[in-house]
Amino acid sequence: MTPAAPLLLLTGLMMAADPPPILTEAPARGALREGQRVLVDDRSCPAGQLREIIGGSNAGQRGGSSAAPRRSRCIPRP
Repeated sequence: MTPAAPLLLLTGLMMAADPPPILTEAPARGALREGQRVLVDDRSCPAGQLREIIGGSNAGQRGGSSAAPRRSRCIPRP
């Protein structure tokens, strides 16, 4: 293993742990990839929480065969 390998691994892990962006309004239907997560501060959740939106398969918009619906839930503010 080269001396730079542990540093590259650590950098990659830190980048993968970045929280999703915090938006002020929900993205349009079909704008998120399947499994993509965004946080929305639109005041639809209780104080101290944000709305997490997880993209679905967009089957109805792209003609896909699987139909995973878009999901949302309130989570504690990071």
